[in-house]
Amino acid sequence: MDFLSIIPPIVAVVLAIVTRRVIISLFISILIGGVIVPGGNPFSAVAYTFTWMKDVMIDDWNARFLVMVALLGVGAAFMFKTGGSDGLIRVLEKKLTSKRKVLFLPYVLGIVIFFNDYVNSIIVGNASKDITGKNKVSREKLAYILDTTSAPMATIGPVSDWIGFQVSIIAGAMAGVAIIGIEPYFAFLQSIPWNFYAILSLFAIPMIILGKDFGPMAKAEHRAETTGQLIAEGASPLSSVEQDLGEPFKKEGGSIWNFILPLVTLISVGIWGLWYTGGGAEGKSLIDALADTDVAVALTWAAFAMTAVGIITALFQGTSFTQIEETILGGITTMLPALIIIVLAWSIGLVTEVLGTADFVVGITESWMTPAMLPFLVFVIAMVISFATGTSWGTMAILTPIAVPLAFSIGGEPLLHLAIGAVFSGAIFGDHVSPISDTTIMASIFAGSDHIAHVKTQLPYALVTACLTGVMYLSYTIVGNAFILLTIGVIAQFFILRFLGNWYHKKHPELQQRKSA
Repeated sequence: MDFLSIIPPIVAVVLAIVTRRVIISLFISILIGGVIVPGGNPFSAVAYTFTWMKDVMIDDWNARFLVMVALLGVGAAFMFKTGGSDGLIRVLEKKLTSKRKVLFLPYVLGIVIFFNDYVNSIIVGNASKDITGKNKVSREKLAYILDTTSAPMATIGPVSDWIGFQVSIIAGAMAGVAIIGIEPYFAFLQSIPWNFYAILSLFAIPMIILGKDFGPMAKAEHRAETTGQLIAEGASPLSSVEQDLGEPFKKEGGSIWNFILPLVTLISVGIWGLWYTGGGAEGKSLIDALADTDVAVALTWAAFAMTAVGIITALFQGTSFTQIEETILGGITTMLPALIIIVLAWSIGLVTEVLGTADFVVGITESWMTPAMLPFLVFVIAMVISFATGTSWGTMAILTPIAVPLAFSIGGEPLLHLAIGAVFSGAIFGDHVSPISDTTIMASIFAGSDHIAHVKTQLPYALVTACLTGVMYLSYTIVGNAFILLTIGVIAQFFILRFLGNWYHKKHPELQQRKSA
């Protein structure tokens, strides 16, 4: 395909940002893809559009994922209705006595919950949404923290389904060109220090919490602090448990255990499911099991178990079956906008696959590759592909088989490790900031944020990290040590974020944030 292949994803992103209507923007972009494929026939365009939507919904993985998201909505609904959320707030508000301390809650939890990015957003969002809201943290700020810890943590481990996937595609790329003498898992471990974007992103959060916001995020925080409005007037959060479900079953409040038990169930069954579906019970090592795991099945089991615990808890409180059924339906209702957006995001991903968007982007840049430029170009290409398609795993699957043999042939094993890190860095960037990324959507859902507001507020922060990452890849021929480059990058990021925060607040004195201990 030619330049036309990048039009649908560009239209999706631009329309979504300009109109703030994600569903309509995604549908129009899919329809445009349907016009391009048959050569301009508008009647065929409609047929292609709804065929693509049908195809993504009947895919085994996708269908299970949709069920999982609905179940997670139900599980979160029971956490709220049984008083678990209120119980959590009562315990935490005695210990988290300032806004900054409250903001470190989702950050620390985001690092601890590292085994899956979806579970990260679900758990951390549910655990911190109410307490951050009570301390006037904007939903945009919470969504940023969720989004910035989920994928970066999942990709560097120490153990996650992401790592299993990454190792498997590295192994495939090595086998494809007969690279021997290098263990794929060892190659992955060696690439972690070169995954600059993920590491710098994790360092950026405490820098921003302890510093000053800038850009759209500063305005969002100022709004929340001065008016108490956690979302902007006229904004449309992807889910709102409170609005969809009403008051808890017992107005006097429930126990924190009504929050902890479903959460522990979700985590434990999720970890066990990832191990079991990957063949762990058949004697496979943990890493091999994670490489072969069925994430959708494992997490669906976990979400169902979480929901079951919530229902049992409600029954012990004397809740009627009518109320339980209403809560189940209400929980699904909270997820409905997100489910529609996810289906449309998958559909635009299928459009880019049919049109060959990724192949076009790779093709126009392959001739520029040199040992000095390869990490930087691989990073940029991965950024473009992941942003346009909204998938980090798809980007990794596309670029790793190209980058690994190319890097090994012109630079040996050291450049191979660097190239792998650059692929993952670029893939995570797009997964982090693209409005059609499922991870970005999940962060918006479980933070209770307007989706486009989340994308717009976090983009300046992500671009700072991405620009620094690009400079670091360009500098590797001068400073060949990843740890030295990371040290320089972390220090540079600290001063850049501090400068931007101070500069923005001097330019906009009306946005001065309240001081928090």
